[in-house]
Amino acid sequence: MQAKSVVMCDLETFKIDLKGMKTDEQSLEFDLNDEFFKVLDASEVNGGALHVSVSIRKASGFYELLFHTEGTVTVPCDLCLDDMEQPIMTDNRLVAKLGTETNTEDDDVVIVDENEGMLDTSWLIYEFVALAIPIKHVHAPGKCNSAMTQKLEELSGAVRSSEEAAKEIDPRWEALKKLKV
Repeated sequence: MQAKSVVMCDLETFKIDLKGMKTDEQSLEFDLNDEFFKVLDASEVNGGALHVSVSIRKASGFYELLFHTEGTVTVPCDLCLDDMEQPIMTDNRLVAKLGTETNTEDDDVVIVDENEGMLDTSWLIYEFVALAIPIKHVHAPGKCNSAMTQKLEELSGAVRSSEEAAKEIDPRWEALKKLKV
């Protein structure tokens, strides 16, 4: 098994020549940094430091790719909007087939143009990382930006008082409710 390690951020390095594989198994390793996310123009992730291991196994008619990603990404906190570190660890499996059709119903199968034979994994890796980020990401208690949390509490109090005022029923409507049988 052959292993290659790459430091980013040339997206060409993420292109895997499936047709040119000399052995039935191959391993690749990528170290992703802030530049990777900038080059991809990734809106969900502001940066990060991740290590990705890709194991490729050639079988009859398809290629099985196993991705293991581990590290941290920088995402905005849902409460204070400051950047925060979010640990990531994910394992993903993907099947690639050479062919001419481009549309497949299976999300775990990618069709690669058989004339080219190149699979660009950069966006796939980004998607695996983005899907591993929890829906809610907030700083640990006490770590949020204090000015922002104070403003949030002030605004929440104003919203609560306007909701309470809206709940008070106009006496005219109360009199009409008495007319109901």
